[in-house]
Amino acid sequence: MGCPGRKTLSFFLIFVLIYLHGALSQEAGPTGQRKPFFERLRRLEEQFRRFQEATLTHLQAIASNYNLSYNIDARFQNLAQESQALALEVNQSQATVQSDLGHLKTWIRKTQRRSRKVDSRLLALGYALRERNQQHTQERKEQEAQREALSGLALDVRALQDTLAHLTHVVQSQGARLAALEGWLQVACPGTTAPVWAPAEPRLPSPRSLELQGVRQALSASPEPRDEPQDFAGHLQGTQEPPAAGSQWGWPPETQAKICNVGSALIFPNTSTQNVVFLSRGFLSGLRALSVCSWVRTAAGHLGTLLSYATEENDNKLVLHGRDSLAPGSIHFVIGDPAFRELPLQPLLDGQWHHVCVIWTSVLGRFWLHVDRRLVATGSHFREGYVIPPGGSLVLGQEQDSMGGGFDGSEAFVGSVAGLAIWDRALVPREVSHLATGKELPPGAILTLADATLIGGFVQRVNCTCLELCL
Repeated sequence: MGCPGRKTLSFFLIFVLIYLHGALSQEAGPTGQRKPFFERLRRLEEQFRRFQEATLTHLQAIASNYNLSYNIDARFQNLAQESQALALEVNQSQATVQSDLGHLKTWIRKTQRRSRKVDSRLLALGYALRERNQQHTQERKEQEAQREALSGLALDVRALQDTLAHLTHVVQSQGARLAALEGWLQVACPGTTAPVWAPAEPRLPSPRSLELQGVRQALSASPEPRDEPQDFAGHLQGTQEPPAAGSQWGWPPETQAKICNVGSALIFPNTSTQNVVFLSRGFLSGLRALSVCSWVRTAAGHLGTLLSYATEENDNKLVLHGRDSLAPGSIHFVIGDPAFRELPLQPLLDGQWHHVCVIWTSVLGRFWLHVDRRLVATGSHFREGYVIPPGGSLVLGQEQDSMGGGFDGSEAFVGSVAGLAIWDRALVPREVSHLATGKELPPGAILTLADATLIGGFVQRVNCTCLELCL
């Protein structure tokens, strides 16, 4: 880059040399012309001096301008570098901001999806809570209606009990009159003997007794929860003890009339572990209800095992067994070990034939025990909703500790069994009564003694047409 001050100084020196050459050439002229020359030279020197001053001033201005432009270039370079660094920082900041914005957008989308899911769950929970509240309200209404119905039924039962007590008093008074009449006849006719009354055939229940029985069944089938004992010690709480012998309401001897249509009987003479009877097939399908009915006679101090059903999963899926450690005449009714109920069967220890029916249904876990046509024990919430599985081993007379084996002589049954049958439903009281009187076998029995395929040990099968012939 050229310097303007240097060019001006060179031009000025050239101009001075040309001017001096002209002045010297004029000295050789005439003498009269020298004064004007010196005058001109003086003026020229003054002009040169002024020009020199102006040139110096101009050169100083140029120098100052040159230094200023140099500083400006340096500043511009610094500014350019700073602008580049700032641009880099701005670019980096923009990249960082864009990355943060991308992460923020992703997080916002995830949060929105989660909020939508939470909203849907909250809506579902709200619907479920409303439905549950409606169900609870409906259940409360139904429970109140059932309580009202039960209170009405309780009043009806009390009225029926009062009527029954009155009828009992009337019957007793009629019996006293009949005894007095017999005494009067003996006095009036000494040679006349009292008539011997033949055992009457079982009569149909009166309408009053049917009404009472229907009320009792309605009460027992009510789903209202009640506090019931978990086991029985002689009798179930709420059931009456059998009246004493000779009482008007004592256990009627079933051998007064002939009980026939019982089929074959099995006799278990002792406690040998070889005395066992296998029923073929077991249960072919799962059971949600069960009825086991049979005539039973035993002279032992305890009942032993009447029936045992075992599977590979559990060896006590269904058991009716007693042992020495239990109260005399008590028996454990087991469904899916360890759940059981203790049932009272004290009447069976008198060495006579008695008819026993054990009934269970998974609906509300209801169960009933009938002995000689009478309801001895009942309860609920026993294996509610349970299903007895198929494919197991079903034996009579022994308790299985393993599927088809593991017998114990202390749990063996000693006595006789006749007319045993099993149903996959709950028998009604009328069917139980017909069984106990030998009238007919209810339809739908899934197993009977005719299905006994293996009779081991000293067990004997006896075919008898009537119960009194099954010795």
